[in-house]
Amino acid sequence: MNKEPKTAVVTGSSSGVGAASCIEFAKRGWNVVINYSQNKSEAYEVAEKCKSFGVDTLVCKANVAIEADCKRMIDETIKTLGRIDVLVNNAGTTRYCNYDNLEGLSKKDFQDIYEVNVIGAYQMVKLAAPYLKIVNGAIVNISSISAISGVGSSIAYAASKGALSTMTLSLAHALAPNIRVNGVCPGFIQTRWTKGFLGDRYESVKKNIEKSCLINKTSLPEDIAKGIVYLAVDAVTTSGQLLTIDGGQLVNQGKI
Repeated sequence: MNKEPKTAVVTGSSSGVGAASCIEFAKRGWNVVINYSQNKSEAYEVAEKCKSFGVDTLVCKANVAIEADCKRMIDETIKTLGRIDVLVNNAGTTRYCNYDNLEGLSKKDFQDIYEVNVIGAYQMVKLAAPYLKIVNGAIVNISSISAISGVGSSIAYAASKGALSTMTLSLAHALAPNIRVNGVCPGFIQTRWTKGFLGDRYESVKKNIEKSCLINKTSLPEDIAKGIVYLAVDAVTTSGQLLTIDGGQLVNQGKI
């Protein structure tokens, strides 16, 4: 493997936090793998933005719920870019359902969400680990404050993020000392994905959450990306940690 430049694989990176993370890595001179499952044109737009910083990119269509797709993405990364230094498991899915509507979620809804949010992340870790070990690399899993609060787009989503957070801690044990494993737990993020499941309620929900935050702000994708890159690159003695980025929302819930 070539020693430089380093390579980051970011799943679910054609838009939102994943895209912002790829750009943040590229700003630091890292090659990046941009992964998408549906939106090809936006993935290539992200690649062009990354290339403007003088790095190489690989755009890879893959559904992380399918192990063969995960293997192909890892194999193409090694063939094209030569190494893997960081894996960011950002790909995620949900199904919006009010919490009091227990009939609104089916067994298949849970399975579909877990296949991407939990199993997909595990499959990517399993396949990337041999290459990450060579370079003492890092993994960052993108969880959610839903994993802590139990509140989110649905019970199934919150449960999946709880599982991902626990798996992050387990993987930190399993892959030590050669690979650092951490997670990020974002609060409300101003993304198209969030707008998609909130619909007409987006602005009102955003304003209410901002009022509940200590700093009266919710995050942009770039804010979360900076936290991801910090854990992946700068926090060289940090492993087995979950970084909450939520504007102080969770802390403020206990205010009297």
